Amino acid sequence: MALASFRTPSLYARNVGRAGVLASAVALASLTSLVNAPGALAAPPTPISASAARAHLATVTPAAEGSTSGYSRDLFPHWSTVSGSCNTRETVLKRDGVNVVQDSSCAAVSGSWYSEYDGATWTAASDIDIDHMVPLAEAWRSGANSWTTTKRQQFANDLTRPQLIAVTDNVNQAKGDLDPGKWLPSRTAYRCTYARMWVQVKQYWGLRMDSTEKTALTNVLNGC
Repeated sequence: MALASFRTPSLYARNVGRAGVLASAVALASLTSLVNAPGALAAPPTPISASAARAHLATVTPAAEGSTSGYSRDLFPHWSTVSGSCNTRETVLKRDGVNVVQDSSCAAVSGSWYSEYDGATWTAASDIDIDHMVPLAEAWRSGANSWTTTKRQQFANDLTRPQLIAVTDNVNQAKGDLDPGKWLPSRTAYRCTYARMWVQVKQYWGLRMDSTEKTALTNVLNGC
């Protein structure tokens, strides 16, 4: 919050009695506290609860993972325009960052981003990737191969579910298209949230799970 938008209370204004001086001092102290307070933690939409995720998993019948035959990222058009010159990537960068400043083209030119996967903080948008919680290739193997391109585009740009999150670029690249049976965030404190997010996205979009994926998610959620 910019200090320029506030006028510091004067402690020496005319006709201000002792009570007025005290009130002004309290107001100044409150303002200082507000300015110095830590920024709110930026994050994707809150996922379903651990209990809800466990309940859904209990209904899942594991299915063998499909093939990547015919898969292409181009079949999941992204990033879509959200508003004006802002696309989905820039929208997530703004949402998940702190004190993010964007230029006239909506590109993030400053700010900071905390990567929940590895606990790193970055101050350059170029160090940040927008991770698809359920990777596009994983979605393809889990049922998205039969979707229309329009539906795949909606999935790849889903801002309503916890499907998109700003994280360290090389961590996202290390994850690749792996499901939780093969990859989980190195920051163990985030694994419960990660599992809840994954289950919600797959549930909403009607995507299948294989047995190792379901087992890994169950093991994480049982500890939440």
